[in-house]
Amino acid sequence: MRFAPSPTGNLHVGGARTALFNWLYARNQGGKFILRVEDTDQARSTRASEEAMLRDLAWLGLNYDEGPNLDVTRAPLGPYRQSERTDIYMKYVNQLVDNGVAYPCFCTDEELEAMKVDAEAQGLPPVYRGKWKSATAAEVQEMLDAGNVPVYRFRVPEDEEIVIEDLVRGRVAFNTNTLGDFVIMRSNGLPVYNFCVTIDDATMGISHVLRAEEHLPNTLRQVLIYRALGWPTPQFGHMSIILAPDRSKLSKRHGATSVGQFAEMGYIPEAMNNYLALLGWNDGTEQEIFTNEELREKFSISRITKSAAIFDVEKLKWMNGQMLRALTPEDLESRVGTFLKQNDLLTVDQGAWVARLVEMTQKSLELLSDAGKEVQTLVTYPLEELVASAECKEVLDDNFKEVAEAILAAYDSGELLETMKAGELKKFFNTIGKAQGRKGKRLFMPMRVALTGQMHGTDVGQQMVLLTTEAGEISDQVRQTLVGLPERMDRLRKFVATL
Repeated sequence: MRFAPSPTGNLHVGGARTALFNWLYARNQGGKFILRVEDTDQARSTRASEEAMLRDLAWLGLNYDEGPNLDVTRAPLGPYRQSERTDIYMKYVNQLVDNGVAYPCFCTDEELEAMKVDAEAQGLPPVYRGKWKSATAAEVQEMLDAGNVPVYRFRVPEDEEIVIEDLVRGRVAFNTNTLGDFVIMRSNGLPVYNFCVTIDDATMGISHVLRAEEHLPNTLRQVLIYRALGWPTPQFGHMSIILAPDRSKLSKRHGATSVGQFAEMGYIPEAMNNYLALLGWNDGTEQEIFTNEELREKFSISRITKSAAIFDVEKLKWMNGQMLRALTPEDLESRVGTFLKQNDLLTVDQGAWVARLVEMTQKSLELLSDAGKEVQTLVTYPLEELVASAECKEVLDDNFKEVAEAILAAYDSGELLETMKAGELKKFFNTIGKAQGRKGKRLFMPMRVALTGQMHGTDVGQQMVLLTTEAGEISDQVRQTLVGLPERMDRLRKFVATL
């Protein structure tokens, strides 16, 4: 199996699914997964894009057995970048020319355009009808002697039906009359896509090709090249494309579409693999959550569906939350800590502060970034903005002042801080509730407003424990916005004085 991306941008989720399906089948069958970089588009291909795609594949855990940047003992059929394989391609161009299956063509762009216009006028397929298909050796040599550089065309047999048994779509037939003699080598010495892909797949021993359905028209050209060189044809399987919820082609206007973006947003690779695997495949059961090991064991090409898959980011987010909450506390702590450090919210990726943050947020996390939002929420105290809003009016009108004064008195005596550090804030709340005849929402909502300056959030007691824990792990960026207990009580006191 192989995955052969073009390094012209980020790894799209469609490409990631193609890589995943090839990887899963190779692992399921005890085969090899080869990575090949198709960088013949010199104007758009960059090494930076290649490196980004390699990082994304590594993040997904899709390790390759052969490919670029590996020791030669692990990569015996290289090079694995098409830009480094020109000599190999030229060898087979010359072989096809010697066998009369390919020929040099010197037609100008103007001549080709005229053929196209003429074919359209006659209602004929826009296939090559130039003189170089039947030119003599002398005519070719004359052009070469004059310094003209040709392209090389593949001589397509006329009116033949080419049939493949597609692993996903079943029997697919093509007629060669729709094709015409196609270019296999440009005048600049670079091969075209279909030629170099065929040479690469054959010389690298690819037995199965799983790719998107948009490549199906390429199959006719590739099969003809295989036949002309006397090589066995691999088994092809063409998967339906991934659509957006509105059933249009998934694009940037629908939000994040690259693997790197989802990683930055706080998704974990297990969830991404799980979700991508279910875009066009199922194991025949109602199971939705799979480990990577289960996917490897259960994956089969026969269960790939023909219908287009819909990319639903909300379903992906739900799946991510399910898998995050299923992690052990230690594993989740490690991932949250790493994510927060990478985003300059913490200076270390583990410690007491991270552990308590994870304990506080684990039941509600959908993304790793939710923990980051919790950090930013925890350290701020937007009391003044809240009490000025209509949202808080009911809480303030229910004699908020008496609750706030009880909290301030406990702070002044030192009782509040001791209670927070001991993790006994709920007991403290209940004591105030009994004294003031409050319970439930009437008690806990004004307490939340007074201590956090917010109406919603995670457990107030856990927030206060974390707020009073030594915060040496937080970054300078977070520390600049940190509002500690003394400042909170000072601002609460000033507000109460206005009531």
